[in-house]
Amino acid sequence: MTRAQTRQHAKRNQAPGIVGWRFIFVMLALAMVFVVLVARAAYLQVLEPEMLVTQGDLRSLRVTSNTVLRGMITDRHGEELAVSVPVQAVWADPKVVLERGSQQDERRWQALAEGLNMSTEQLNQRIGTDERRRFVYLQRQVSPAAVDYVRRLNVPGIYFRQESRRFYPAGEITAHLIGFTDIDDVGVEGIERRYNTLLTGTAGRTLVRRDAKGRDIEVLEREDAQPPRNLQLSIDQRIQSIAYRELKQAVLTYGATSGSVVIVDVDTGEVLAMANSPSFNPNNRRNTPVHHFRNRAVTDMFEPGSTIKPLPILAALEFGSADLSTVIDTRPGMLRVGGSWVRDVSTRHGELDLTGIMARSSNIGVTKLALSMPHQHLLDLYFSMGLGSDTGLNLSGESSGMLSHRNRWSEHELASLSFGYNLSVTAVQLARVYAAIGNGGILRPLTILKSEQGLPGERVLSPEYAKAMLAMMEAVIEPGGTATRGRVDGYRVGGKTGTTRKAVAGGYGDDYVASFAGVAPISNPRFATVVVLNEPASDYYHGGEIAAPVFANIMSAVLRLKNIAPDAERVRISQRQGGRDAS
Repeated sequence: MTRAQTRQHAKRNQAPGIVGWRFIFVMLALAMVFVVLVARAAYLQVLEPEMLVTQGDLRSLRVTSNTVLRGMITDRHGEELAVSVPVQAVWADPKVVLERGSQQDERRWQALAEGLNMSTEQLNQRIGTDERRRFVYLQRQVSPAAVDYVRRLNVPGIYFRQESRRFYPAGEITAHLIGFTDIDDVGVEGIERRYNTLLTGTAGRTLVRRDAKGRDIEVLEREDAQPPRNLQLSIDQRIQSIAYRELKQAVLTYGATSGSVVIVDVDTGEVLAMANSPSFNPNNRRNTPVHHFRNRAVTDMFEPGSTIKPLPILAALEFGSADLSTVIDTRPGMLRVGGSWVRDVSTRHGELDLTGIMARSSNIGVTKLALSMPHQHLLDLYFSMGLGSDTGLNLSGESSGMLSHRNRWSEHELASLSFGYNLSVTAVQLARVYAAIGNGGILRPLTILKSEQGLPGERVLSPEYAKAMLAMMEAVIEPGGTATRGRVDGYRVGGKTGTTRKAVAGGYGDDYVASFAGVAPISNPRFATVVVLNEPASDYYHGGEIAAPVFANIMSAVLRLKNIAPDAERVRISQRQGGRDAS
């Protein structure tokens, strides 16, 4: 037998067990894999199909939106006070930046940092080292020139996003009233905050499905954008500019720490101007102290002093304890009330009628009138004139003032109340009081929105006494009155001065608040104006010396601006000279 035949015979006799078991094992393994795959597929398709749908949607669904700019704020004539301008934000995808090695191109990376006004170290810190991050802002509200520069660099992983930036054309003139927004265009102060919801629209939204190449293949949902509303204020930008200019000059001239001016249309309750000084630039608030942002005309309270004296006189007339012919003896210039003294500045007033009490600002005169009636009647008139309550403006931070509701008042407390102590008001509250006197005795809520008719009012004074008070206020401006510097050439105006010490712990300090509240023109009242100067540092600190001239300058410009005919040559409402000196 040859060797080849022997080898073939051995192969035929060899047991095939090992080869067979290998084949069986492989087949069983394949079968198990197949069963597992089928089971997994059945589980995903039948028991948990939502997960597959979700994963598919994450890879194919995209939401696109369009930017909606914030609504404009304009004055009553359509002049823009706040507008939104489109700008760009620069952002980065850290994963792309790190994977593409954008930081390795040192020359381009340095140029990018300089274009964004930061160092390369700051830029690297913004990007970080975490490749899982996909979005980080590098700079927001970037100028068009800077965006164009960065775009030309073409740095991988650096992208742009459209947003808007708020711009205030009037700057510091309307800063406290309009307020401002934050970097996300959300109102944080003033009108911007109060009407944030109205001014903010809703961006449009479109849900689309895209293929692997990023092409839109199906629109699933579409929501139209809800445009924002524009806001038209009652403010007259021309009057606002005049008021701010004169107030700022007075604050600087007399070294006051601050000041406020409010001008109200007496017929509608519309606020035509509301200015504060010192102000700030709302377009660049960097390094501005936070306390400069508050609108002092609505937030800051002060004791009104003699500017409140029309109210006790009107209360006595309404109650009947005095009439238009009443004469009060103010001699000898001081009066002991409830264990304390009430004094007049001058001891030579003698007998004064009601006009004389107003013109010479007699504390004794109003004290006797206040004590001639039940205290509740006096308080009721104060409350009915809007003291101790908000004005209807509903501006952020508005104060309601302070006027106690208690039932027991000592005689000296009532006396103090009659000449403007033991209560606090804001500039807008005082303007509302004088607007009610100017329109014949109807108290209306104030409004900062344009309203030709105004909101419904409530009669709080009889027309006869409101008209008589206008004549008394005019006497304050005439020779012999306390506010001769408040006169306006060619026009009849009236008002009342106020000078009060500022309260400190345990009493009153050496700082003053000088104020003037007035109405113009007297023959047909149109405007109620309040001027407040806080803590003047000069030798002049009386309301008649420093606040009345501001009123005169403002009203002189406003009356001519509104083309109101001069009325100084017409017959006076009253010819009374204001008093009778003692013989």
